[in-house]
This record gives sequence, structure tokens and C-alpha cells, in this order.
Amino acid sequence: MAHAVNVQRMSTMLLKTLRDDPADAETASHKLLVRAGYVRRTAAGIWSWLPLGKRVLDNVSRIVREEMDAIGAQEVLLPALLPREAYETSGRWDEYGDLLFRLKDRKGADYLLGPTHEEIFTLTVKDQCTSYKDLPVIVYQIQTKYRDEARPRSGVLRGREFQMKDSYSFDVTDEGLAESYRLHRDAYTRIFERLGLDYRIVSAVSGAMGGSASEEFLAPAAAGEDTFVDCPACDYAANTEAVTFAAPSAGDGAAHGPVEELDTPDTPTIETLAVHLGVSASATLKNLLVKVDGEIVAVGVPGDREVDLGKLGEHLAPATVELVTAEDFTDRPDLVRGYVGPQGMAGKAFRYIADPRVAPGTAWITGANKADTHARNVVCGRDFEVDEYLDVVVVEPGDPCPACGAGITLDRAIEIGHIFQLGRKYADAFELDVLGQQGKPVRVTMGSYGIGVSRAVAALAEQTHDGAGLCWPREVAPADVHIVAAGKAVQNELALELAERLGGAGVRVLVDDRAGVSPGVKFTDAELIGVPSILVVGRGAANGVVELKDRRTGEREELAIDEAVARLTA
Repeated sequence: MAHAVNVQRMSTMLLKTLRDDPADAETASHKLLVRAGYVRRTAAGIWSWLPLGKRVLDNVSRIVREEMDAIGAQEVLLPALLPREAYETSGRWDEYGDLLFRLKDRKGADYLLGPTHEEIFTLTVKDQCTSYKDLPVIVYQIQTKYRDEARPRSGVLRGREFQMKDSYSFDVTDEGLAESYRLHRDAYTRIFERLGLDYRIVSAVSGAMGGSASEEFLAPAAAGEDTFVDCPACDYAANTEAVTFAAPSAGDGAAHGPVEELDTPDTPTIETLAVHLGVSASATLKNLLVKVDGEIVAVGVPGDREVDLGKLGEHLAPATVELVTAEDFTDRPDLVRGYVGPQGMAGKAFRYIADPRVAPGTAWITGANKADTHARNVVCGRDFEVDEYLDVVVVEPGDPCPACGAGITLDRAIEIGHIFQLGRKYADAFELDVLGQQGKPVRVTMGSYGIGVSRAVAALAEQTHDGAGLCWPREVAPADVHIVAAGKAVQNELALELAERLGGAGVRVLVDDRAGVSPGVKFTDAELIGVPSILVVGRGAANGVVELKDRRTGEREELAIDEAVARLTA
């Protein structure tokens, strides 16, 4: 039997709900999207979107498209299977390392599955735009991306295949780039508000992407893998990698006595040293040795703080940062494991990076570059020099806000969007020039802007679910109303009539018309699936009365059938 295009019947739908959580699920979105029949696992980090899930995914994509089109962006679809040459030109064939899915065709040529498309968009615009009159232009796509995550987990939150909107702006001037960036920032604000997401815009670092200005859009959630800094006293918010603290004022190095060596046997760690000397860890200087593109670099931080390797990696990108191993000391007798100090070594045996707290004039207890020996009164600027200052410590709650000085808080969040002013990194790599107003070639400047479309679905599930199941905001829900036929054949027939009536009026309907399924199971599934309005056609239907329930608030109301229809079609 034909029915309104807006009506989905559960009796014929590819939908099987589950009572139990998947054994490997840790996050709410993973558990509920599987249990409610939105997605199914195909392989590690690879997910199939079933009819309900595809509808939600398409609704997110629709909102993204509408807001991108509203700023004059033009949609394209570029291939996911890409030739090696473009990524070699940009340097990212090697920079991406193990994250790339690499493959060869039958002739032995190298290809990759695209993780992101700066290179191909640059080449596309180079092919299409030759004059300043062709710019500015914003081009975007919604497409599947591929990254070979080492530990794909949390369902669709961290997959190896995922849906993403990536857009790119091309301008002749830096002022034009700033305007394209503003347009995207405003569009993203509208997108996430329409999606019903709670989000924060935080300062970020550009890292391997290159460029200058960079901001992330984060959805606070306990399941988030990002940590961000929030100030309760002002509007400051930043990714932990982007937090910068002001360096303390320079101290008076002359106020400290000469360097004094201390016999400190069996104290290779800060903890053992502090106990042995009876001092606080903050009085010591920790020197962590890392390899930056294979070269040993020392990172100095106060002994009571930890080095944030992710933050260090972001600062030094695209270089590869890794910890030294025992083997790295084999041919370096000048480096005494557990007793390294910067005095006499910084700038010679290694490049020395330090946290701003290691300020000129500050004195420290640190390694003496001799086994079982430390040194006291080692003064920065007098006994050693810092090659480069970087904020590299793990940010802790209560650290002073860089904007107002109040104690900061740390919260978990899911990254749902990221915007970059790339500048000319890729335009330089591919010599993207247009003829300028003066008749001479002008190098184009670019922006790169991403939204995790499939990730936004999971973020919404994380933020809006309750103890009974999913609770979708209306604009992204797979239907506007879930009609439950709770009773005998007569209720089923009325439920289908109501479904057709509502569907014909443009309301998106999911109707539970399954035969042989108890009302209790139907109610449980309705809560689990999470459509915003639930219309129950039960015993009262014989008297022309149905029950309308708001899934998100739990409010119930008994209404005459015509009144319920009027309410749902308003």
C-alpha cells in the first residue's frame, strides 16, 4: 500500500533495537546509536549508517549546506582516492605518517585515501581561477575522509572513516582572508545553534596545518577526547595546547650564590630528589629529553609540572617529536641519564627549550651532568641560556587565566569544528598565483574550515540523551513524531490513518505498527529512538482521545485527535 513520503513504518523498516549495550561500548553515543538501530559496526572504526541514522546524518548535512550556501560557498565533490604526487608536493605524504591509508594500483602507482583535501582544492582553483576578478571564492564539499587511527573507539566519534564538511577560501589579500574567516565563523555559529549543540569557541594552535589564526568549536561532553581551558571569571576559552601564560618577571641572578654540587645517590627522578633533599618539587628543574626529527632536544620545566607532549608536538609541528630511549644514551657519554642539567650543555649538547616559568634570574636545583650528582643555585641567564621559550607544561586547574588572572577550570569536549587562516602555505607549494590588478602575478592566500558531520551526530547524542535513550533536537531528528499503536488492530488502523494524515501535511512520521509487539516494548523503543514528540494511540482512541508526550521534557497531555493533529502540524 502506498503511503505519504514522510511516513516511515516500523513494520517494514530496516530497524532492530537492542536491549543490551554493545560489549565494547564505553560512551553513551556508542551504546545508544547501536541499541536504537542507527548504526552498526562493520569493522574497527568503520560504521554502517542504517535508515534512522542516515536520516539524522542527512539532516546535519542539510543544515551545514544551507548555511554554507548562505555565505556564497559553492559545493563540489572531489575524489577520495588521490594520487601521491599532490601530497608529496605539500610534504604531507610523509608528515601524516601512519595515519594515511596508502595503496597502489595495478601499475604500481601510489595513491592514498584522502584525510583532508587542501592540496586538491588548491589545484582545482589553480585550474579554474586565473585573475583577481575570479576571487574571492569559497568552495566546499561534504565527503568521506579516511585516517588510519591507531585506536579507533567511541563508535562514530573516533572512526577510521567519517563524514566531514571541508571548505576552503581563496583571496588575493590578507584582508580578504580575514573576511572569509569571519564569514565561516559566523556560519559555524549558526550551524551549531541550529543543530542544538552546546558549544564553545576556543583558541587553538595551527600545528601541521600551518597558518596563523586558528579556532576550534568544541561541544562539552564527558566523553570528549579534547580538554579545554575555561575561565569562570571572564570569557577566555582555549584548547590546552593554545594556552599561553605570561612569563614571570626576571629575577636578580646575582642574589644567588655560586653553583654547588650535591651528592644525591639513587635520585634519578624529581620525587626521589625532593625527598632526599627535603625540598619541594617546585624548587627543582626537570629536564626531559626528546627527539625532534631525530635530534635530541631538552625541555626544561619546574619539577612539579609535567611536559605536555601533545602541546610540544603542536608547537614544533610538522616536526616529529618522540621520547628518547635507553639506546639513545649509548653513544652519548655526555648525557647522564636521570642527572641531566642545562648548565654547560644548553646550546652545545642539545637545543634547550624551556617553559616561561624558567625565567632569567630564577635559581634551580637540577642535574649536574654527573652520575648521582645534582647542583644547587643553577641560575637561568647566568649558568645556562634558553634557546626558545614555549608553553609546554600540562595545564592544571587553578592556573591563572591568561586574560584576567582568575583560576581556570578544565573541561572535556568533543571537537566538532575547526577554522584556520592557512595563509600561503599551500599556495606556495603549488604556485597558486592569479593576475593582479597591476597586471602582475599575485600569490593567493587561503583559509581551511572543517566540520565533523558524523561526529556532530555523536556529539548531539552525548549532550542530549537521558537514562531512557536518545533525545534528538527537532531539526536533526529522524522524524517529528513517533506514533505508537498501543493495543489491538483498531488502534493500529487509527495510528496508520493518523500517520498518513500528518505525513500528507508535511510532518515527518515514524509509526510503530508492528504486529505481535507488546505496548511496553513499543514504549521502550520510542524512548530509546528519541523522536521529539511521541503520539500514543491507545484505549482512549475509541473515545477520540490520544496522548501526546514531549520526549525531552517528559510532559504528557491527553488531547482530542483533531487537536493533536492541529498541534503537530502547527
